[in-house]
Amino acid sequence: MMKKLEDSRDSPTDAVRAFVLCGGPGTRLRPVIADRPKSMALISGTPFLQLLLDRLTSQGVGDVILGTGYMAEKIERYFDCANKSAMCIRYSREDEPLGTAGALKLAEPLISDPVLVLNGDTYVEWSLVPMLELFTEKKADMVLVLHAVADVTRYGSVALDHQGRVTQFVEKGAAAGPGLINAGVYLLRKQIVRNLPAGTAISLEREVFPRLLDRQVYGLVCTGLFIDIGIPDDLRQAQVLLAPHTSNNKAPPN
Repeated sequence: MMKKLEDSRDSPTDAVRAFVLCGGPGTRLRPVIADRPKSMALISGTPFLQLLLDRLTSQGVGDVILGTGYMAEKIERYFDCANKSAMCIRYSREDEPLGTAGALKLAEPLISDPVLVLNGDTYVEWSLVPMLELFTEKKADMVLVLHAVADVTRYGSVALDHQGRVTQFVEKGAAAGPGLINAGVYLLRKQIVRNLPAGTAISLEREVFPRLLDRQVYGLVCTGLFIDIGIPDDLRQAQVLLAPHTSNNKAPPN
C-alpha cells in the first residue's frame, strides 16, 4: 500500500512518487531527432530523460511513472535495459494524445498523494524538500517551481503575491519582458487529478491551473539551471549546459 506523506517514518521524500510527462511528439525537434521522442534526445550520449531521473534520485525519489505515448517503445526499451539504479520505474502509455492533464489522469491509479509532476522536456535544478515544506506549511493544493527569465514571451508568466501565492497565469505571447515562468515541476494533491475528466485531451497549463487560483496554490522560485529543449536551438545549448550532468548511462544502439 502507498505510504501517506504524513505517515512516513522515513524521509518525507520516500512517500512521493513522481510522474514524468514524456509522451509528446516533439514536432519542432523532428528536423534534428526524427528517430526518437524528444525526451530521449541525447546529451553527450545520455538520453535527456535519464538526466531527469538522475535528478529525481538525487532528491530522494525512488519511484517514478513515465507517461509515454509517441514512440513509447523507445523509452520503455531503454529503461528496461539500462536502469542500473534502485529506482522503480513504471509506465502509463497513452493510446492517443491526451494532453498533460489527460496523461496524468490516465496514470491516476499509480500516483501518490501528493504527486510530483515533471515535464519531460525541461531540466530544472529544483529541490523537493523545500517544496514539501511549503506544501505542508501552507496546506497547499499545489506548489509550482518557478524560474525568472529575461523575456516571458515564449513561456507565459506567473504572478505571485507577497506571501508566494499564485495570483495569475498569463498565457504565452500575452506579455513580454522579465518575469517568472512556470518551470514545469509541480507538487499537487491527488484530488485535483480525481476531479479531471477521464479519456479527454486537456492541458494542465492552459485549462486546469487557471481554475485553481481560488485554492491554495503557491510558487517556489528556483535560481539554478533551467533549460527547455523544445526547440533545436535550446537542444544545442543543452549539449553544453548539461554535459557536466551526464552519467555513464549511454544510450544502447538501436
